[in-house]
Amino acid sequence: MDGFTVFMLAIICVGLPVTLGIGGEMFKSWMRHKETMATALNAQTAEKAAQYAAHTERLEQRVRVLERLATDRGIAVADDIERLRDARPVN
Repeated sequence: MDGFTVFMLAIICVGLPVTLGIGGEMFKSWMRHKETMATALNAQTAEKAAQYAAHTERLEQRVRVLERLATDRGIAVADDIERLRDARPVN
């Protein structure tokens, strides 16, 4: 065997496992990062969904009140509206 063949064999026998080991660790680190980002995104999405659900519930309550005002009584509607306007929480 000549010197070049021995050199290439040494590069393959030593360099390839080292390169694959470093590449494997980089891939594991990248996967951990992606999992962390996915967890954070899931938490953020769940929080937004809860906020939207709460907002929807408030809107449904307001619609129920308006439906009740429109269908139950016709005489005291203005008084009920004024009373609701005074009782409305300030955001």
